[in-house]
Amino acid sequence: MMKTVNFVPLKDRVLVKRVDQEEKTPGGIIIPDTAKEKPVEGEILAVGTGLRDDKGVLHALDVKVGDRVLFAKWGGNEVKVDGEEYIILKESDILGILGK
Repeated sequence: MMKTVNFVPLKDRVLVKRVDQEEKTPGGIIIPDTAKEKPVEGEILAVGTGLRDDKGVLHALDVKVGDRVLFAKWGGNEVKVDGEEYIILKESDILGILGK
């Protein structure tokens, strides 16, 4: 479910909400919170306008609100907006779009 956020990223940045990781392995083993890695999959909630080239032409981002993406494990900045945790990523930190 997509949530509306009162935040607009600048230029080539996007606001991403991490997708929760599975609590069990495919074999049925329950993973404790201390052993879980932060997921590198998320949903885009807001996008910037894009970047301008040397001639001033605006190039829009390849991702849009609602896209599920994979991103670099250590990319971006973790922030809290309205009490919720999000990540602000540059478009270049996004590795790909899922389900296209």
